[in-house]
Amino acid sequence: MIPMYGGEREASAPPTKTRLDEETDVHYGADYNPEQWPEEIWPEDVARMREAGVTMVSLGIFSWSRIQPREGEFDFGWLDRVIDLLHEGGIAVDLATATASPPPWATANYPEMLPQDEDGATYWPGSRQQFAPSSPVYRRLAAELVTALAERYANHPAIVMWHVNNEYGCHLNFDYSDAARDAFRRWLADRYGDVPALNEAWGTDFWSQRYQSFDEVFPPRKAPYSRNPGQELDFRRFTSDMLLECYLMEREIIRAAGATQPITTNFMGAFKPADYAGWAPHMDVISDDCYPDPNDPESFRAAAFQRDLVRSLKPEVPWILMEQSTNALNWRPTNAPKAPGQMAALSAQAIGRGADGILFFQWRQSRAGSEKFHSAMLPHAGTETRTWREVVALGETLAGLPELPSGDATARDARVALVFDWENWWAVEASDHPQNALDYVAVVQRWYRALHRRHVQVDVVPAARVGEGYDLAIAPLLYLVREADAAALASFVEAGGHLLVGPFSDVVDELDRFRDGGFATQLGPLCGIRIEDFGALVPTDAAPGVPGERTAPFAGDGDGLAGTGTLLAEEVHVAADARAEASFTEGRRTGGAALTRREVGHRGGTARYLATIPDEAGTQALVDRLLATTGVEPVVAGLPEHVEAARRGALVTLVNHGGPAVEVEMEGTDAVTGERVERVRLAAFDWAMVVAD
Repeated sequence: MIPMYGGEREASAPPTKTRLDEETDVHYGADYNPEQWPEEIWPEDVARMREAGVTMVSLGIFSWSRIQPREGEFDFGWLDRVIDLLHEGGIAVDLATATASPPPWATANYPEMLPQDEDGATYWPGSRQQFAPSSPVYRRLAAELVTALAERYANHPAIVMWHVNNEYGCHLNFDYSDAARDAFRRWLADRYGDVPALNEAWGTDFWSQRYQSFDEVFPPRKAPYSRNPGQELDFRRFTSDMLLECYLMEREIIRAAGATQPITTNFMGAFKPADYAGWAPHMDVISDDCYPDPNDPESFRAAAFQRDLVRSLKPEVPWILMEQSTNALNWRPTNAPKAPGQMAALSAQAIGRGADGILFFQWRQSRAGSEKFHSAMLPHAGTETRTWREVVALGETLAGLPELPSGDATARDARVALVFDWENWWAVEASDHPQNALDYVAVVQRWYRALHRRHVQVDVVPAARVGEGYDLAIAPLLYLVREADAAALASFVEAGGHLLVGPFSDVVDELDRFRDGGFATQLGPLCGIRIEDFGALVPTDAAPGVPGERTAPFAGDGDGLAGTGTLLAEEVHVAADARAEASFTEGRRTGGAALTRREVGHRGGTARYLATIPDEAGTQALVDRLLATTGVEPVVAGLPEHVEAARRGALVTLVNHGGPAVEVEMEGTDAVTGERVERVRLAAFDWAMVVAD
């Protein structure tokens, strides 16, 4: 057994504090890969880190082959030295378990641990993530590595957090190997108990798919035609669960070694293969990787959506921006540099939306390998660069910030809930639907952008978490609705909340099966509507000459509300206790209800149903109507669209994302300078944090 670093200690309970370090309010740093460099450079790295204001680095993320050069043989000498060197320099360590990229000896000795695609082709070594998550061999080798690391370093004073694996499933979304086959069969047996229950859930009497044994079931590999949608949905659940099982295995090993530091793994925002909402309760702190595209002038809104999504996963604990770039990337078709000040502006955005850590990939720019053109805190061009100057300046600013407000799951800053659900995402984008061009995230983000332009704070939550504290909830494309989801939304409206349900909603249950009684059987009565047909439209970007209607314009009755519907124009029947607020004005649905409204209960609640997917302008018009009628206020009124405002308790963050200079009236205390302010002037990419009166 590897000796514990620093001697014996009693096992302790998981951490209860919400911050990693009582003396550091905002951690600042990066992935650090010292194994890529000669050891004589390490002291220089630490000196430069101190100059830049670095407080924490993530260490060992891709170090398996250096830590364990051969099976059963560990080399901790170099890791001991670099951890001690960082500690002596006052740099805390987020120690990774190094399991994200198996070493060559592992896959050479155990090729059965390699993953396969749906065609049966093997993913070979030479990149990263070349492991089948359900492989017993991979899990055994990973467990041996993590056990050795945890027993050695659980007690080291430099370690303030544990970083399990890295970006689970990022490059390998699905594995169809024999290891996955065997695990999938076990997972199905645990989920359904017996084969008749599986047959009922998947509707296997269609196309003669009835199974007699779990041993007859395979992952949804390459098939002649459309595959069973129940099988596809369960395979997505299974895949997310297998990745989570890998995380939980490592977490339990770390805890068993007596480690009491917070444990996390880095998320990637709205990442489809992993149900982060289901993972979040198992994370001591949420960490996230986010890379907005500098080529896109609106990318800051997508970044804001991602910040609000990860913050909403665990609102009682501040989260960490684990990875971002200081400047250009290496993996887009065109990797534009960030504009001067843009890196700091996006970092401030993250803090304003709940982050307590600002980190980058990586500390020192690699001189070899696939990501050598990826920017870093210390660029390959050295310290006489704009990137380095901006890195140092941001470190100085963050070091001077006061203690930031912690999260609070009950005292919400947001009055608007935007419904986002991973299993619904998987189901709504399945094949063989009336409309097969639906992009769930694109639709959700369109609604988010409209709210963001009006400077309204938003939580991004599952339907079951819509409740007290919100005034408005928007649920776009809620195709898969569980009974608990419908009950939560109904209770929200009955308590006085305002709900908008988008099209193609409440169509199936959690098994992707129709409920008896038609469509919208749960939310239809709440909204006062009945759905007869979904009215698919030809996508607006379809090639010229493709026949069919492409748009469905709609308008209110003389009240200025108007927009253009796309993709769907549903045939909606309005109940006697509801009314149409807008109707279709062209096409086959002319005169039909496009937006309905029903008053609910005695507390002023309303339930609206939207029978189409509005374009950008239409979505903005609808959001403006909803905000006006529900009384939801912006964080700061009167701001131009290129300036964003976010509230974190009493702290208001203002960021100018590259537009003309603007002056904002804001009374309070500047959180950076400590000075009293009555207005704030923001040039392009300037930002300010004000503790508002």
